Amino acid sequence: MAFETGALISSFQVTTADVTPKTRWIFVRIADADGIEGYGEGTLGEASAQVVEALQSRLAFLARERVDPVKALSVLGKPRTLVEAAAISAVDQALHDILARRKGISVAALLGGEKRDRVGLYANINRRTLDRTPQGFADSARVAIAAGHHAIKIAPFDEMTPVICAGLDFVHKLESGLQRIAAVRDAIGPDRRLMVDCHWRFTEATARQAIDACAEFSLHWFECPIDEDIKYLPAIRSLRDYAHSKGMLLAGGEKIFGLDGLAPFVAADAYDIMMPDVKYAGGLVEMLRMADMQNNAGIAFSPHNPTGPIAHAASLEICAAAGETDFLEQQFDETPLFFQLVAGTLPRDRDGYVQLASGRTGFGVALDSSVDRLTSK
Repeated sequence: MAFETGALISSFQVTTADVTPKTRWIFVRIADADGIEGYGEGTLGEASAQVVEALQSRLAFLARERVDPVKALSVLGKPRTLVEAAAISAVDQALHDILARRKGISVAALLGGEKRDRVGLYANINRRTLDRTPQGFADSARVAIAAGHHAIKIAPFDEMTPVICAGLDFVHKLESGLQRIAAVRDAIGPDRRLMVDCHWRFTEATARQAIDACAEFSLHWFECPIDEDIKYLPAIRSLRDYAHSKGMLLAGGEKIFGLDGLAPFVAADAYDIMMPDVKYAGGLVEMLRMADMQNNAGIAFSPHNPTGPIAHAASLEICAAAGETDFLEQQFDETPLFFQLVAGTLPRDRDGYVQLASGRTGFGVALDSSVDRLTSK
């Protein structure tokens, strides 16, 4: 994909925002010599310090090389680790934002054209749910439904780990999660989509037990039940078949980066739905290639997107440009800073959908430097 060159990169800034006691978002701002700015996000909760370091290293290299955004894209390279993927993806987002703003068009238009101007969302209520009782989950689900959402995702298995799966306490810990699922299903009614994220907490055998137990709740999908190392692909494929037998789909793949990472899962027919993340895909063009690979294989493309406002804006552009797209994830109501950090410029969802502004340029958002939660690194 060829882009017109522009002015040289002149400055950059890495910032973080501690928006809750357990959530830190990581952003990058890049400016060219004409003063056009672009933004990216590389949030990676468990490795924030490493991502910041990787971002600073790559940005300093681009500044030393005195390159324009097009040249910068060509020298970013391919990530070898998830930390590198987060850093490269954030810089790539910001560079595309600059290029689109220079042309006065949206990033989706820059990437080949907007295929849709309306994007469906599902509400991930996990981080807003501080009360981890079944009632707390149900209350959060009701708030999301009242806000117009028709599809809800929860992560109910707080107590579970693969080690616990081998112990005598497994059944009790599983029951705690099942009670949360039951409460949410009761709160949202029988017809709305309900998805359960397991965060790789099970073994293959105990995942089967969990799928059995979840069958009564009419789940739309069961997500990330076991470790996604490629050595477990046969087990994941087997769990997909088992999930089908119980009336649900199997989803995963949020931390896979690039076509090389995606290809083995596609070849194994491991999942019904795969969810690349704009923060880890290795770049916007690479993410669209991943979407095409999934579309061609009949695997639904449903981007992972549970973090900050820049990643959300970038994910909306990906969904506007991709061939076929299932619902986009949104971390629902974790903090008002989601909108405040970009001065309220993110489009609000209505009835479970976002209508993209027709005249937007780039991602259509910018960080508000006056917000005191932003810390320069």
